[in-house]
Amino acid sequence: MRVTFYGVRGSVPTPGPSTVRYGGNTACVEVRLADGSLLILDGGTGIRVLGKRLVQERFAERMHLLITHPHWDHIIGLPFFAPLFRRDTKLSLYSFGQRWIGRRGHPIIFDGEHFPVQFAELPLDLDVVEPHADEISIGSARVRRIRLNHPGGSDGFRIDDEDGAVLCYLTDNELVPPLTAMTSPWDVARFAQGAGLVVHDAQYLPSDMPQKEGWGHSLVGDVLELGRQADARTIALFHHEPERDDDALDLIGQDAAQWARAHAPDMRPIVAREGLSVDLTRDVQSWSSE
Repeated sequence: MRVTFYGVRGSVPTPGPSTVRYGGNTACVEVRLADGSLLILDGGTGIRVLGKRLVQERFAERMHLLITHPHWDHIIGLPFFAPLFRRDTKLSLYSFGQRWIGRRGHPIIFDGEHFPVQFAELPLDLDVVEPHADEISIGSARVRRIRLNHPGGSDGFRIDDEDGAVLCYLTDNELVPPLTAMTSPWDVARFAQGAGLVVHDAQYLPSDMPQKEGWGHSLVGDVLELGRQADARTIALFHHEPERDDDALDLIGQDAAQWARAHAPDMRPIVAREGLSVDLTRDVQSWSSE
């Protein structure tokens, strides 16, 4: 399994000179499975660059798109995903619970009002999949869903590949919300148990509180503790606060590394950045960056 980050920001894109190193695009992660299957997690602005590369690659197999929830930062890149406008594209779109599919059976963003091209005008071979359970098979992997704590709801995914590689993608989740939780930290840790890579929303610091309690995002410290409890080999801090520049994210990375040395020496914390790729197997991880 190869995991590549194309967008790591939360809430709103943040282009500019202060976000060059980590990137300013919103959430999009590419996953290549052991059998070559392609999964795309979320359709934030990062999906535009991914689409260009897939066209250049002449990728001809079916693509599998999973959207965690329909807030704008997770779907706003879809109209700029070049493969959507090609007749030879084959895409399966997975809709758990119909939360982000419009009443007429199409994504609301392609309604002719929010974007000029309507859903029916897209030329690709599109298959909308409505799973009847929280576990499905895609290519060589088993994909499981967990419901997360976020206003309006959000889904997290665990991807278990046939070679033993495991990715957990858990964004837009408030591990310790002020009101009733859909899912407890213990539930999330159990869901992510033993994963080689856990990608989790870590948008906030204690200094952001209490103003942002209940906004549906987690504190960095809570995410590190989750990684420790889940025995994760690597925890990727994700969905970065738009007001934090590269230097601020550097400091978060340094503090996270210090915390891990003291509390979870077998776990590697990273601050997710655009262009970072992680190759996962059961026993070995390798890293590369563009």
